[in-house]
Amino acid sequence: MRNGTFARAFAVSGAALLALTACGGGSDSGSDAGSSDASGEKQVKVYGTDGNMGNALGKDFDASGSLAGMKGTLPLTELSGDFKDRLKQLNPQLQDYNYAGESYDAVVTTALAAQMAGTNQATVFSQYVNGITVGGDKCTDFASCLEIIQAGGNPDYDGVTGPLSFTDAGEPAQASFGLEQFGTDNQIDDSKTEFVLAGDEANATKNEGPAAAPAGATGAPLVIGTLLPETGNLAFLGPPEVAGVQLAINDVNAAGGVLGADVQLVTGDSGDTSTDTATQTVDRLLQSGVNAIIGAASSGVSQSVINKIVGAGVLQFSPANTSDIFTTYDDKGLYFRTAPPDTLQSRALADLIGADGNNTVGILALNDPYGTGLADNTEKNLISDGLSQDSIKKIIYDPQAANFDSEVQQMADFNPDAIVVIGFEESSRIIQALNAQGVGPQR
Repeated sequence: MRNGTFARAFAVSGAALLALTACGGGSDSGSDAGSSDASGEKQVKVYGTDGNMGNALGKDFDASGSLAGMKGTLPLTELSGDFKDRLKQLNPQLQDYNYAGESYDAVVTTALAAQMAGTNQATVFSQYVNGITVGGDKCTDFASCLEIIQAGGNPDYDGVTGPLSFTDAGEPAQASFGLEQFGTDNQIDDSKTEFVLAGDEANATKNEGPAAAPAGATGAPLVIGTLLPETGNLAFLGPPEVAGVQLAINDVNAAGGVLGADVQLVTGDSGDTSTDTATQTVDRLLQSGVNAIIGAASSGVSQSVINKIVGAGVLQFSPANTSDIFTTYDDKGLYFRTAPPDTLQSRALADLIGADGNNTVGILALNDPYGTGLADNTEKNLISDGLSQDSIKKIIYDPQAANFDSEVQQMADFNPDAIVVIGFEESSRIIQALNAQGVGPQR
């Protein structure tokens, strides 16, 4: 059965979703559930998430309007023009800035924690990470935060992505999400991007960490490694993340470095879960003596290497993992992330779907911790908002499958008002198949 249009859930404790700003704003003309195109046929609305909401997706579509009106959510802050320009100087070919800010903040937070601890030993400085993001004196870059530390104070780093406010689990208690939409040129229409907050800063840790080491502490250099996607199904996310890390390293070293020495960087490819690239890279990074590893981007990849990293007494700091499995993972206190857990993104996504008046929703999600976690949490939120269980069809697919004909046919037979695609680079093939069946975003 179908319910009536379900209510949008605003201002709920621990999952508040607050509109911040709209750059032009407004939905397209087909925003009502069950809307029809010029031929009188139903126009199904298609939604994406951070794994596919980027200009890189549009490269796989030649026909104008193939992605037109497709909307989605992703952890995103309204980055300053100066920050984007500085990233572009490092990589003029950047198409998107997804997770660039989170990568930058992961490096700066790690560097500040090591300076506070007076050592490059991760088992020691990891105890300072959460406290860098709460309490103390506000600062917005490494240089100003370092001044606070050198004066014997406690910095509260509000980074490129805003106030981090970590919980005891080492992740943001509240985060900014972008609500983005593709235009007829199959690129993100920036004029329609909106920013919302999800979560509650009140859930941040109250523990500011141990007493700081003496001001001006020096020691062995901090060595940071990267485990970021240069190849594989998330390779499109690699460039902004790599640029964000490098920019942070540059800024930290320009301000005097950590423990009286420049931070050293050892780069590495994470690949994806279909290869052993991440394991090989982690082995090399550990042999190189890294104290912290920035990455992985994929939750599935992180799950495959986290035990090896933290077991070696090295800190892992992901700028893009969103699976909620890491919130309670036995990580020995050595795993952190600047990306918010999918319990927050699912709230933003469910509210976006509800605001568009959809009464039936299909969910196509890849079979990994990110895909299944976000799908399950979104389904729970849709039901809590008033949508009935039989008004939702959830299909979990193998991202390595030769094709997705069966899954797409099931979705076409269900004929929902909205279809959510939670995937990575294979999303383009799924959307092409949805378009061929007449249930995609093509206009």
